[in-house]
Amino acid sequence: MHEWLYVMFIQRGKTYNKITKEVITRHAENLRALDEAGKIELAGAFKGYPGVAGMVVFKTGTREEAEELCKQEPLVAEGYAAYTLRDMRPANRDNNYLL
Repeated sequence: MHEWLYVMFIQRGKTYNKITKEVITRHAENLRALDEAGKIELAGAFKGYPGVAGMVVFKTGTREEAEELCKQEPLVAEGYAAYTLRDMRPANRDNNYLL
């Protein structure tokens, strides 16, 4: 279990409404590759949160690695979205829920 996870919140940019099926395909292929490499804990889209499209929870060794993965995300790299990266320490049975 990773001591820290890194949460990328994908924020809709000014051109987000111009996203094409090809862009979404590149986004999904990126997620698939990261998942196959064991770098993703969870990913998904949001509904009902204005300005926020979704999130990716990274399992990486460092925050810097997670930051690089954020920058490589096609929605970000191609200018459709921005991101915020947050550090999260999961609470679970293994760490006695952070007590």
